[in-house]
Amino acid sequence: MSAKDDLGNTADRIKGKAKEGIGKMTDNERLEAEGKGDQVKADAKQAAEKAKDAFKDGTR
Repeated sequence: MSAKDDLGNTADRIKGKAKEGIGKMTDNERLEAEGKGDQVKADAKQAAEKAKDAFKDGTR
């Protein structure tokens, strides 16, 4: 996994966490759910990158 991908996934996760927090503070359920969704997407992208790297390492 490249550092760029890792940073991008981390940034997406932080952005989702911020949206979720703002949604909770303002009682905005849509924003809170959107933030949680952003976090799930970031985690999924991270897991896919790790799986891809593991596959590459196993085929060498």
